[in-house]
Amino acid sequence: MIDRSLSDPDAQGTIRVVSSATTHVGHVRATNEDSMLAHPPIFLVADGMGGHNAGEVASAITVEEFERLTLQENVSVEQLGDALTSAGDRIAALTGEAQQGAGTTVALVASMVLDGVGYWVVLNLGDSRVYRLSGEIFEQVSVDHSVVQELMDRGDLTPAEAEVHPYRHMVTRALGAGPDSEPDYWLIPAEVGDRMLICSDGLTNEVEDASIERALRSPRDVRTIGEDLVRLALDAGGRDNVSVVIVEAVEILGLSLPPESTADLPGEDTDEHEIDEDTLPRGLEREAGEGR
Repeated sequence: MIDRSLSDPDAQGTIRVVSSATTHVGHVRATNEDSMLAHPPIFLVADGMGGHNAGEVASAITVEEFERLTLQENVSVEQLGDALTSAGDRIAALTGEAQQGAGTTVALVASMVLDGVGYWVVLNLGDSRVYRLSGEIFEQVSVDHSVVQELMDRGDLTPAEAEVHPYRHMVTRALGAGPDSEPDYWLIPAEVGDRMLICSDGLTNEVEDASIERALRSPRDVRTIGEDLVRLALDAGGRDNVSVVIVEAVEILGLSLPPESTADLPGEDTDEHEIDEDTLPRGLEREAGEGR
């Protein structure tokens, strides 16, 4: 079963967006421990981990805490940090054998305004990812907090070796599990037409970046692209839960997309459909205009 929701394209705020959220349990797992949030100004994927239903509980708690911020048009980095801390405290307070070792990754994109200018804030904790498509630019914004990423950073492992490494699924940071739960942040100027992808590793372990870029560059609307990406992961094996959130900037400070834009989508605030199917590293170091 693919679950999909579409945000309201008329949502008020400095950055107006359309977004989609698509998830699938995959072909192997019995339950879906991913949780998603796609409501301006917060777009999030949390990939739960732990025994029994511990991961499902941890990722759901994370969504609950960040959902409180969707009552306002814009957020601050401090508010994001507070929500993350609250979620971590609640996860750490879980008791009982079923919740043993509960934890979750967090990958998030939020809209924020500084001095009257719109920005994307990216937060990452674990190995769920955030990608950005902006004009000719396609990039992975987040950096995996994982054993294989650290080995590659040291030059001890090639990307090809990382794909088959026995510790490729082992994260070095997570919320509620392990000693390190400090996220990385990035601050990126937002542009009309930007597409931001937030996804669990159920997508990136099955689908190459080139295929992800090709899908994001499609003229189709974001909800169709989200479904296409999930289907690619399922066709490649679907060995994990796969979750995809896509957010596209429609208008920033009065700059609108032309009428033929894929952002002109119908929908209500939470229009849900079902399709049946058998870590700025610690200093906001990406300043406005960098890489432009």
